Amino acid sequence: MWRKIKYLLEMIKFEHTIFALPFAYTGAVLAAKGFPDPRTALLILGCMVGARTAAMTFNRLADLPFDAENPRTRNRHLVVGLVRPGEAWALFFAASFLYYLCAAGLNKLTLKLSPIAYMVILGYSYTKRFTWLCHVFLGAALALAPLGGYVAVKGTFEEAAIFALALGVLFWVAGFDILYACMDEDFDRRAGLHSIPARFGRRRAFHLSSLFHLLAFLLFLFTGYAFRLSWIYYAALLLTAALFIAQRLTVNPQTLEGLDMAFFTFNGAISVVIFLGVFLDFLI
Repeated sequence: MWRKIKYLLEMIKFEHTIFALPFAYTGAVLAAKGFPDPRTALLILGCMVGARTAAMTFNRLADLPFDAENPRTRNRHLVVGLVRPGEAWALFFAASFLYYLCAAGLNKLTLKLSPIAYMVILGYSYTKRFTWLCHVFLGAALALAPLGGYVAVKGTFEEAAIFALALGVLFWVAGFDILYACMDEDFDRRAGLHSIPARFGRRRAFHLSSLFHLLAFLLFLFTGYAFRLSWIYYAALLLTAALFIAQRLTVNPQTLEGLDMAFFTFNGAISVVIFLGVFLDFLI
């Protein structure tokens, strides 16, 4: 049983929850002007774990025919049989139940908006079939995290500035997803799938990714101004800028060497640093 649980968590790359979860709590902290109460914090955690687990499981099931043909993904758990489709579907429905249960426990607006968020995070899995803007769709899915955290506390969109943070997350995610898609550039063309690297080539993809990350940083900067955050947040943004630059320097555009480290290490750090900047701003 424990081995099967390990395979299921590996299948959905559970550790990548670190990308969106800190931004959900960032939205919650901005709404509460401090860390939310324990009950709300736990329900936000349940929503985020449930939503991401459901989305990633659905993505693996939807992409199974392509994963079996792609040299990079043909060793994934569903492809080689370490996880059976029935087990994946069971995980999907259990995670979906957790998501809706926790959303219902927060407030009326969270529950009302939960089906819309659910459709967005599941719909992303099919976007590569028809548009090279799939990276923006993924960014939109993760941009729901700070909006969800904010509404979980406030029960309303009282401050429009929270949408600046959400847009920042959108461009941040889209920017690094463009880089990650460079690994499948050739396969996407052969399979008839769409992505910015497959459509415009790797060089232009790297340039567009840089533009998206610049926009993300400017939106993070505007968020601090709109919420009247102090120097503590801006100090965190300086570190965020360094992480953006380090990510660029780490990845070799020709060989894509260093991409895995840049994808997980730097992007995981960026979300945590911004959360800590906001949290410590209110704490201190």
